[in-house]
Formats: sequence, C-alpha cells, structure tokens
Amino acid sequence: MAAPGGGGSCFVLGASGATGQALLKELCAQRPFSRVTVIGRRQMSLPEGCGVAVEQAVVDFERLGEHADAFRGHDVGFCCLGTTRSKAGADGFVRVDRDYVAQAAELARAGGCKHFVLQSSQGANERSNFLYLRVKGEVEKLVEAVGFDRCTILRPAVLLCARQEFRPAEWITQRVLGFGARFFPTAYSVPVETVARAMVACVVQPSGEKVEVLENKAIHQLGKAVPQLGT
Repeated sequence: MAAPGGGGSCFVLGASGATGQALLKELCAQRPFSRVTVIGRRQMSLPEGCGVAVEQAVVDFERLGEHADAFRGHDVGFCCLGTTRSKAGADGFVRVDRDYVAQAAELARAGGCKHFVLQSSQGANERSNFLYLRVKGEVEKLVEAVGFDRCTILRPAVLLCARQEFRPAEWITQRVLGFGARFFPTAYSVPVETVARAMVACVVQPSGEKVEVLENKAIHQLGKAVPQLGT
C-alpha cells in the first residue's frame, strides 16, 4: 500500500478527462506512489517534471479482458472514467460509465488491487428515474460487490473546470455555480482540483472503513486537508 514519501503502485482510468488530468498532476506532485500507470484508449501527453515513473497502457475497452496485464500489480486503482449521453448516446454512456468501469474493477481485483477509488456523482441512485444518476448508482453497487479491501466512492456535485471543448450549457452552469460558491462553497459545486486532492487524501489518510462514500461537502473538506507529501 502507498505510504507517505512514495511507494507502491497505482493506476488511473480516465486520465484524459478534467478530473483525471487534475488527479495525475496531483499524484506527480504529492508522490504517494513510486509508479503510476495511465490506462486509456490512446497515448496522452503527460505532465512535465512528473517526479515519479509514469507508464501508459493503451487498451481496447471493448476487449478489456484481453488487457488484464495492465491491471496487474497495482495497490490502488483510481477511476475517473466517464462520458456524456450527448457525446456517446444513451447506450454508449451506459457502456462506458457502468460496464467498462465494472469490468475494470474486476480485472483490478484479480490483479491484486486492494483499494479502488471511484469518482461517481452527487445524487447517484440505482433506483433513479434519471439515466445519469441511475447508471452512477448501478456502477457504485457493482464496484462495491467486487470485494476490494477498501472501496472509496466520491460523489462530487457540479465539477468546476476549464474544458478543452466548449459546452455552452455547462459553461453557463459553471459560471452561475462558481458565483454561488462564494456564498455556499460546499453545496452545489466543487473544483476538479479539490476532487483530485481528495482522491489522493483518502489513500494516504485511510478512514478504516471498508466502503466509504464521500459526499460533496466531505470532498471539499478532505481536498483541503491533504498533506504535501512531495515536499
């Protein structure tokens, strides 16, 4: 297991997304692991001056079972994998956010992973009438059922970030919630950098719980409390 000062190994799924990029930068800055593996569908640019050994494993998510080696030998798995219904369609969204994630968790457990850290969503509920929230609730249950020694689920509210692609509705929402965060900082939104710090913090500051669910307020609190391990 990872320890302050660096040691052990982890993998990151979804490192090309906003939260995943922030997480990778945090792992490189904090250095809680001596080796980080980025698992994705294509090679990506890595942060400069990583300070740790960062490897990349390119996989075909439609044939994920053929890439078991990519998930072998890691102490911790971080999952920020996800898409949108508008980009992938309803079926594609379910396949990525639920099926890919659940299969990756199973491969990770079989490969020796002890702690799985999953980025979910505020309001996740497998009984929800809304597809997004229902799928997030379903994947939470599937990951929990895999049987990791520890499973941490983060349920952030609206993510505040700078997207490379312009999404008008999201841009407006972020501006409104960004303003509201001045008065209600932990209620409706959270910067992706705070989520990333909380993901690292839940590993280096274990709660002792087998399954831990962190709601938005707890993410804010934990994201501010993470120690600077890389200094």
